[in-house]
Amino acid sequence: MTTPETAPPSGDQKPNITVEYDGAYHALEPDAPFEIGREGDLSVDDNPYLHRRLLLIEREGDYWWLTNVGSRIAATITDTDTGMQAWLPPGGRTPLIFKTTTVVFTAGPITYEIAIHNDAPTFNAPAGRAANLSGATTVGSIPLTLSQRQLIVALAEPMLRHGTSGASQMPSNADAARRLGWAVSRFNRKLDNVCDKLDRFGVEGVRGGPGSLATGRRARLVEYAVATGLVTSVDLQLLDQEAPEEGDDE
Repeated sequence: MTTPETAPPSGDQKPNITVEYDGAYHALEPDAPFEIGREGDLSVDDNPYLHRRLLLIEREGDYWWLTNVGSRIAATITDTDTGMQAWLPPGGRTPLIFKTTTVVFTAGPITYEIAIHNDAPTFNAPAGRAANLSGATTVGSIPLTLSQRQLIVALAEPMLRHGTSGASQMPSNADAARRLGWAVSRFNRKLDNVCDKLDRFGVEGVRGGPGSLATGRRARLVEYAVATGLVTSVDLQLLDQEAPEEGDDE
């Protein structure tokens, strides 16, 4: 990822970074890289689908950087205050310039959320326009039908109910369809529709294709929707509403 236009910390002020996961806080040392994964300084889980080392946080000069050092798993990063969102693919790198950066990634059926706190954020959003982040988007008005929103909420339900940084298990399509009282074929069709819609709005990673796993597409959909506030815990009530059977996909 490219570096946005920011002002470096003034004088001798250096940002201090704290990583929050599952109720625990880890204060980082300036001269010691911090590794996150199945192993490392923060071992989030023994999930075999998770890389031994997925994320690396280290300081170079006046900035701390977050790097995706994995080979298969992408992460969704969001600025908690402004809702700015970006996709961090394997090999991607971004400076930690926000007060709180939320990092969400999925390995197998489990989605993880980590918060990275910066006590000296250096980002100031230009008035009236989004920041110059490569691949970044702000939370916008993506129109969704009731059934499309219900589908996202059904997949994101464990994460929405969890409410804090930690881990949650994503339901299968069959389980999510059952939760909504839908046939699996209807669920799959609407999943295709909502992913196509987000793709048209510039959301990366939700479009299927050769070598694209279905679980990866679902994970990216949930990560984006929750990280950007496209769906929130308030929307859980939609799971008990009845959506029209046909003609509501666009």
